Amino acid sequence: MDVALGPAGGPVPRPTRPSGESAFLLDVSRQLAGSLNVRRTVLRALRLAVPVLGDWAVLALFDGCGVTLSACDTDGAPLAPVHVPRLAEDSALGRIRRAGRPELLHSTPGAGSAAGLAGLIPDADLLAIAAGFGPAEVLGVGLTARGSAVGALIAVRGAGQGYTQADVALAEEFARHAAVTLDAARLYEERRHVVATLQASLRPPELPAVPGLRVAACYRTAQERLDIGGDFYDVHGVPGDVSVVVGDVCGKGVEAAVLTGKARQTIKTAARFDRSPAAILAALNDVLYADRPDRFVTVACARLRPAPDGAGTLATIAVAGHPAPLVLRGDGSVEEPVLFGTLAGVLPELRYEEAAVLLRPGDAMLLYTDGVYEARGRDGLFGQERLRALLPPYAGASPETLCEVVERRVLEHLDGRGHDDIALLAVRCGE
Repeated sequence: MDVALGPAGGPVPRPTRPSGESAFLLDVSRQLAGSLNVRRTVLRALRLAVPVLGDWAVLALFDGCGVTLSACDTDGAPLAPVHVPRLAEDSALGRIRRAGRPELLHSTPGAGSAAGLAGLIPDADLLAIAAGFGPAEVLGVGLTARGSAVGALIAVRGAGQGYTQADVALAEEFARHAAVTLDAARLYEERRHVVATLQASLRPPELPAVPGLRVAACYRTAQERLDIGGDFYDVHGVPGDVSVVVGDVCGKGVEAAVLTGKARQTIKTAARFDRSPAAILAALNDVLYADRPDRFVTVACARLRPAPDGAGTLATIAVAGHPAPLVLRGDGSVEEPVLFGTLAGVLPELRYEEAAVLLRPGDAMLLYTDGVYEARGRDGLFGQERLRALLPPYAGASPETLCEVVERRVLEHLDGRGHDDIALLAVRCGE
């Protein structure tokens, strides 16, 4: 079809194509391979397409009924992406999305040309850049992945540099390479977003204020992993009778998320009937074992109430296959209650023991998951002894500081290595 472009502009000279189409496509594959960032992949594809496939290019990614257009200016500097909320089905770009076949516009200068070219470039500013190459030929080829068009590459060539059948075939082959990488990057980003959303939903949006206590928490997801982590923490109850919980479910991914949600809800429900940590863990064990005995949860649970003499907080603690909390006294000494308990979900009718710890003003209690002491650095595991040795200088510090210090020291120990999820929850007696 013939379309007239707007104001005439001299074509940009096109450098010589690399030696052979195979060499060009090999370079495309090499440069696009492994990128899991959509924006970076789009820009890389645009820079590879110019000048081999055209003097200028636009990359369109379809999104529902709309399309997002990305391009660089004539000097190669990236332009801000443009989102068009609704793409006309009968436009050239709409036909590419629907049928996947290439569209070639033979443009000649003259008024009224913009409407036709807008079918491939539905944005006034980008259309004006394309018009600067007129008279020109504009080629649109579909980016097809998993059987459907995920986008399109629109390439513009200035006067006298039209597209042959071989050029169109090369552009389609380029588009196939780009489509696979872009589709993988979009899937990666979508999955990362889903994981982040689910992970956030499994933790309280904010910790409640607890009279007489100050509470803080920290959660750091595992590196080099897109699976949903199994660590969790929670704080719930009523003024004067509060439960704090830190736990870790076995496994990762969607099943772990389901189990985490079930564990948190079971603990909350059980606490409405009996706030005893031993009773809560027994109820959790019964529910998980009845549902699926091959999945388990480790938990540390503490009930916090005003001390009988009114000077401090009484913490009643129970654990299910989890380390007992560390107690950091105001004088810098560190204590660990002697507690044992089978992890929840693997054996029927378990019963758990409790230990009582009196927290005086200035004392703090730290609950943590295995992402802390199993963090592996150059000199081995971080370990619980190293964690205990870390705490004394921070006696009397805020719970936010305790969480921050432990997280930072663990990351320093890792020295860039991968790690498991890390969950920390600190409570200090006295606001």
